[in-house]
Amino acid sequence: MMSNIALVGFMGTGKTSVGLALSEKLGNTFIEVDALIAERAGKSISEIFCEDGEAIFREMEKQTIAEVSQKSGVVISCGGGAILDPQNVASLRRNSVIVLLTASLEEIVQRVARNVDTRPLLNASNLEGRVRELFGTRQPFYLSAADYVVDTSGLEPNEVADSIIDCVTEET
Repeated sequence: MMSNIALVGFMGTGKTSVGLALSEKLGNTFIEVDALIAERAGKSISEIFCEDGEAIFREMEKQTIAEVSQKSGVVISCGGGAILDPQNVASLRRNSVIVLLTASLEEIVQRVARNVDTRPLLNASNLEGRVRELFGTRQPFYLSAADYVVDTSGLEPNEVADSIIDCVTEET
């Protein structure tokens, strides 16, 4: 089995909550890429997007993923757009099983509506339309990068974590 588990997927699919539950069950360190970027930058992801631009954020993301993917025994939660960059996928593949978390579009819209202020790419008058647009663009990238796909719709983080453990341990 690979040393790390990298969680990828669209915003609102549960990467953070599932990652925390998974790391607790496995006794592994949890690393949330966006949180690490924000901590190092001294500002939120929204502020980075607003003040520095998406290109600067994506470069910070690439550097951070290259760094954390070299660690061993960690659960990595990647931002929703991380997988769009082939270098990020290559970095993760070296030492990680990549698990795509999915959910129904309706559930994603419900989940992200609760904290739309912290999601700079969802700054749109039609939230559902923007989610559908971004999801449609990103889904092929997610699917091509994933070793496993786990649907989080209607499930608690611990249930999803158990499903992921079942997937990755079947391989060994």
